[in-house]
Amino acid sequence: MKLTAEQQAVVNHQAGHARVAAVAGAGKTTTMAARVLYLLASGVPPKRILVLMFNRSAKDDFQRRLAAMAPSGQALPDVRTFHSLGHRLTQSLCRWGALTPRQLLSADWQLERLLRQASLNVLHDAVERRDAALEGDRLETLAHFCGLVKAEMITPEALYTRLNLDPDTDYFPAAFAEAERLLADEGLMTYADLLYRPLQALEADSALRGRVDGFLDHVIIDEYQDINAAQQRLLSVLVGDRAVVMAVGDANQCIYEWRGAKPDTMLENFTATFGEATDYPLSTTFRHGHALALAANHAIAANQRRPNQLCLAAANNPETRVSVGQGSRLLLDALMDWQAQGRAFNEASLLVRSWALSVPFQLALLQAGIPFRLQREDRFVFRLPLVQALAGYLKLSRRPDLLRDPQQLLLLLAQPTPFVARERLQRLAQQLATTQQWPERHDPMLTALKPIQRRTLKKRWALLCELPQLSAWPPAKLLRHVVESIDAEKTLKRAAARRDKGEEDVRLLDVLIEQAQSVQDPDAFIELLERPVENQAGGVLISTVHGAKGLEWPLVAVAGVNEEDFPHYSRDNPLSDERLEEERRLFYVAITRAQEQLLVLHDGGAHRPSRFIAESAWQDSMRVATCLTSADAPATALQVASVGLVERYLARLGRDDIVLAPAQVEETQAAYSAGAHFYPGQRLHHAVFGEGEVAAVEGNASDPVIDVRFDQAGRRRLIARRAPIELLESPQSVPLS
Repeated sequence: MKLTAEQQAVVNHQAGHARVAAVAGAGKTTTMAARVLYLLASGVPPKRILVLMFNRSAKDDFQRRLAAMAPSGQALPDVRTFHSLGHRLTQSLCRWGALTPRQLLSADWQLERLLRQASLNVLHDAVERRDAALEGDRLETLAHFCGLVKAEMITPEALYTRLNLDPDTDYFPAAFAEAERLLADEGLMTYADLLYRPLQALEADSALRGRVDGFLDHVIIDEYQDINAAQQRLLSVLVGDRAVVMAVGDANQCIYEWRGAKPDTMLENFTATFGEATDYPLSTTFRHGHALALAANHAIAANQRRPNQLCLAAANNPETRVSVGQGSRLLLDALMDWQAQGRAFNEASLLVRSWALSVPFQLALLQAGIPFRLQREDRFVFRLPLVQALAGYLKLSRRPDLLRDPQQLLLLLAQPTPFVARERLQRLAQQLATTQQWPERHDPMLTALKPIQRRTLKKRWALLCELPQLSAWPPAKLLRHVVESIDAEKTLKRAAARRDKGEEDVRLLDVLIEQAQSVQDPDAFIELLERPVENQAGGVLISTVHGAKGLEWPLVAVAGVNEEDFPHYSRDNPLSDERLEEERRLFYVAITRAQEQLLVLHDGGAHRPSRFIAESAWQDSMRVATCLTSADAPATALQVASVGLVERYLARLGRDDIVLAPAQVEETQAAYSAGAHFYPGQRLHHAVFGEGEVAAVEGNASDPVIDVRFDQAGRRRLIARRAPIELLESPQSVPLS
């Protein structure tokens, strides 16, 4: 395979450390394999080279590519994931007596059981908190917390102070310490310990470091932007003063900050750890055409923590089409056209910021008869316990006999969680199904519960008895009544240890009610929610953006691209500059999965389109791409919003025949871009809503979302640079010092 000049420069790198900034689809796997073969041909022994890949599938893919490119009989170097490297180090340190051998907890249920015990132990004097601590979401968050302590190599107290967790999780640092004690006592370790334990031992003992240092001449690391502090520090120990490090990645695709990755790892932190490095760009993508390359460049441009690098489309790439639309109709039409062209559904993917946003599209695909599959089968809409419960409430309104079904009662009493142990709920459901009445006050069934648990469950029983009288209500009205009666939003937020998890569950409620608004027949909606659907191998893949990292499809739809959904934020969880940049990187990763066609879908209605849609300048990008593929340059200047960015792109392609001019901007937008500054108390006038006062300002100061109390129209949230607003001069608009 012929390499580009940029790729060849990476392959031929001579002395010192190197950083390779590779855009999405830049052929980095081929380049890295060619680099390994170059080193081998230069006389470097295979045992002196280590290649580290992000996960097992990436490792397997690289090994296949390397073997296919290597001469017959060529000995090849070690290719490992960080976990397999840690496993080998752990074995060596155990043989040397520096670590005590332990057994790996390889199953999720094993770790959950250990964390349950740790939680119970630290809450032994707070019995009233135990039920909440044993909820599945809470244990999952505790597991994440414990792993993050080890990934970032900081104290649990310092991490807890930094994270925005629910106050009811204040026992997490103590639970971490207790879990560590249980692991040691029982001779067990987690996957995180494969790096954490050897790193602790090596950093504490210079003699041990001397035993592992000096075995390598070259270390090549893929997806370097996604490594965490523990991985970087372990690399530093293994590299020592001799080995040369080549880090390959893209800071624009750093989307795992929630598990310890930082974009600065690929930027300033690399030289701070290893010393000066030669920088190499891999700027050309072989995945998609000019329209998407330009849109991606625009989409990431507002980030401050990023490489100063453009993504360029190779000459023979597909002419990618970019479309933006509302709801599921655009997706369904595109898929039917796709099928009419003889293309397979499994060449298409639907990507979402969170699983809740996939629900309306799952329902739309079901109704249209289009097969689909989910990256996680437990995220099928009808398999979600909360959805099953809401469907159960609807069914009960149609079938009063279900009040005598203990299994059905258990489902409805248990979702959303009343923070009661399942065994007690089962006994209560059995008794209610038999007696059809709430137990007497002194019934042992109730005296075993806390007062708040008794009130919660009695309220739910009253709702269940009321539902058959509401059978004439349309599904949306009935669901809204159920959600309000059981305080679903408050309960879901309390049950989730992480604020974003609680907000996603609440968003799922909103999505279901929105879907029900278009249905008048409750039985039809119930049937839709209960269809026995399985993954279809030939169907459209539905995945989160995080799960799609490193993958590509000819047709990609990114759904739920609304303000508050993508980027994700809320009144209780506003955007910081850092979080906005991470959300923007996530959007960048999402759109760059496409090869031939990209659909960006927002909900419309009360959900405003995301700022990311406007930032991507997709219409400008399509117009420029059309000019680039046309035989003749446009007769007049092409108007674009970001002249400087497009000029840089055209210059890299050697296209000085396309003349650009700044696009006309509305006066209000021009005033905003000229430096408007928003702050609480400021007065403004909106072309539709009239006069109002700024109540809050969120996000990046250069591109904020403003919360405005209008005199007549009530409270509204606006994307400042897109809103038809005019700032008013008044005594109230002078900020206080």
